[in-house]
Amino acid sequence: MRLGVIDVGSNTVHLLVVDAHEGAHPTPASSHKQELRLSEHVLPDGRIGPEGVERLTRFVGECLQIAEDNGVEEMLAFATSAIREAPNGDEVLRHVEEQTGVRLKVLSGSSESRLTFLAVRRWFGWSAGRVLMIDIGGGSLELAAGIDEDPDVAISLPLGAGRLTLDLPGDPPDAQVIRDVRRRVRSQIAKVVRDVSKVGAPDQAVGTSKTIRSLARICGAAPRAEGAYVERTLALDDLRELVGRLGSMTIAERTGLPGVSSSRAPQLLAGAIAVEAAMDLLGVDRLTLCPWALREGIILRRLDSL
Repeated sequence: MRLGVIDVGSNTVHLLVVDAHEGAHPTPASSHKQELRLSEHVLPDGRIGPEGVERLTRFVGECLQIAEDNGVEEMLAFATSAIREAPNGDEVLRHVEEQTGVRLKVLSGSSESRLTFLAVRRWFGWSAGRVLMIDIGGGSLELAAGIDEDPDVAISLPLGAGRLTLDLPGDPPDAQVIRDVRRRVRSQIAKVVRDVSKVGAPDQAVGTSKTIRSLARICGAAPRAEGAYVERTLALDDLRELVGRLGSMTIAERTGLPGVSSSRAPQLLAGAIAVEAAMDLLGVDRLTLCPWALREGIILRRLDSL
């Protein structure tokens, strides 16, 4: 079957069209995305503002038309932390459905973590043993660990790269501001370290997300053009050094780093701070990158239900 997946994240809204068959590798057929940055349309009271709602609605309608043009048989549409945490999230969902006919399903933080873990497990297979996963989006940081396809622990923390960037004003930010954010991030992660660690030491530590791929690319990982099957890793020592460098660089200077787009550059420091803290506190020296993440987890779960 040809499936369409609309992923409404805090940074990007992404339509992925795949040819999916039970027991087979989902094959991408088409991809369409736009960086709406819903987290930047949040009002002081936490509500998503009218401009953000209208931009989201227009783009979902655009995705629906593209999906129809591509012969999509079934649409899976979901939203994560940006809408999940907004006081007017239900109103946003109703508006999108009334205008487009698309019903967005809001994933809980735990579900987001579990579905991403499923994708990681399927990518690496049973030979990976016990897996520890670190995933960071615009609004949240997901941690999961376990030996089966359903993790023994799945945690979501409000430490996404977009969210943390709002706490890092300045270009570059003041050194004391960076220290304050770093201290707060590490404090929140430290509260869940025992929950993750008590399920056992991992045989494989995995990182997934565009932010982690960007950080790994800066630290020497192979570029995307070399294909999905090239092994890519991110070492903690390299990331520590990079955090220090990013803290003194302007956004314009960050865009000169390998694989960093102008849209990704503003959030790179915040993402690096969160990932470095998670690796350090969880005792991870190196992450192996996984090209699959939440969207693939959604697709795999749907195929499992057939």
